[in-house]
Formats: sequence, structure tokens, C-alpha cells
Amino acid sequence: MADLSSPPQFSLFIPQMRMGMATIEARVKAAEACGFHKIDLMDHLAPPLLPASPMYDAFVTAAAVAAWTERVRVGHMVLCGQFRHPAVLAKMIVSLDHLSGGRFDLGIGWGSVPDEMERFGIGDEPPAVRAARLRETLEVVQALLTGEMVNHKGRFFELRGAQQQPTPVSGHIPILIGGAGRKLTMPLVRDFADWWNCPVYGMAELDELIPLAGNARLSVQRAIGLAPSSAARDEVVATAQRRFGDWALVAGTPDEVAAALSADRALGAEQFVLQFTDFATPDTLSLFASEVIPAVA
Repeated sequence: MADLSSPPQFSLFIPQMRMGMATIEARVKAAEACGFHKIDLMDHLAPPLLPASPMYDAFVTAAAVAAWTERVRVGHMVLCGQFRHPAVLAKMIVSLDHLSGGRFDLGIGWGSVPDEMERFGIGDEPPAVRAARLRETLEVVQALLTGEMVNHKGRFFELRGAQQQPTPVSGHIPILIGGAGRKLTMPLVRDFADWWNCPVYGMAELDELIPLAGNARLSVQRAIGLAPSSAARDEVVATAQRRFGDWALVAGTPDEVAAALSADRALGAEQFVLQFTDFATPDTLSLFASEVIPAVA
């Protein structure tokens, strides 16, 4: 059951590609100053659809974001479970958790770009196998994060007398899992997730999906094209549609954007993960914070 008595949370999804570290730093700091709750990065070996474009590593960039900021949480939308052995993943996330003072969230999935894994020689396993691997990865990660001795023999991994320290700052690292597949993804959400990021295509089936999500809180991902004025609206909307098509797009004046997000809020959304179609310029973040966030909250 969604807790709509608390203000919604707003995360800036800023894929770390096609911009330098100085630009990412400036926009992350602007988001924190504007009151965003979280910064989300992506996790790929090359940018999807733009493989020749420059892009930084997911964990290195997350460490930089943690160092640049003081209050925002840091995470990914989402890490690929195929890329890292669970013992390596556990060590990386607990290190980021400590670096950030307990501000790290583990956003993870079983791989949304299968040809990427094939191109880089990571494997071309079918979805059911990747989902099963993610389940076992999360089981091993959670066991290692207790700091206790772990003996595990599963389908994909075997650990004998494995132990890692330190443990998480607060004792628990929140987990976010995205997707709406009833057979493979929703059981993972139910069994592991603190947050469920429901893709836009799943919103039409929300009444049927929510019972499958267990106690996970609802997160919604949107692309935002925010026009600073009615006069600029048509140009901003056209640019947003050209860059994002209809994928999760909300575009228009602050009133229009607030109305669309308020509709998601009425369906139970407690967190919005937002990618801005102008790549999150400080002026746009400030406008969103001053006019959209209060209207939705």
C-alpha cells in the first residue's frame, strides 16, 4: 500500500555519457541544491544505440557523485546483474555505501540489452537464465553484507567460507528492481525489492501488478521536456519528442508536467525517476524544483 501521506521523492536520472565529468558534477550539484532526493546513473559497457559515444563507468561515476554531494542518495537505473560476480558486487556497493555515508541504493536488473552482453563476450543467455542468475546474485550479496561466514552452492555460484567486512552503514542497503514481467521480474521485486520501478507500459496494469510487488514501494520513470514558458512550449515539446519519441515522455509547461506527474502520484507513485530531455541544465532543474515539485507534492 502506497504511503501518499509523505512527500514524493524525485530522482535525477543522468546517464553519464556524451558529457564530461565537470558537466556531470555541475548538474549533480544543481540537482542537490534544488532539493532532488537522489541521483541515478546507468550501467552499460557502451551507450545503447550510440556505441561510439563516450561514456564513464557506473561505479566510478557513482563514487564521484557521492564525493561531490552531501545529501542526495546515489544509485543506478539500473546495474546489470550479468556484469559482476556477487562477491565483487557486494564489495563495491558496501564501499560506496561507506564513501557516501550510507546514501547508496542498489538499483539492479537482469539485463535489458542482450546484444550488449553478446558483443562483449559476457554471454547470450535467455531471459529466464539471466533472471535466475540475478536471484542467486541477490541471495549471495545479501548474505555477504551480513558480515557473517557464507557457504553457498547454487546453480551459478559457489562460495566456501567467504566473509566480507564492513557491513552497511545503516545495516541495510535499499534495493530497487525495475520491470513488469509477471513470470520473471515481479517475483524478484516481491522477494528482494524495497522499491519497484514500474515501466510506463506497466502502469495500465497497475491494479494487477501491485499485489505481485510485495512490500516494495512504487517508483515511476519519466522523460521530462519542461518548457520555461507557453511561448517556448511547442519547440520544447518537438525537441523532446525527437529525442525520446513517446517513451515515458511528459512534456509541456510546468503546469502540464505537474498535472501528468500528479496523475502518476494518484496511482500510488512515491518516487519519480526523471530524465530531462535537455540533459538537466541547471535552469531547467531550478524551474522544475520551484514550480513542478510543490504542485505534485
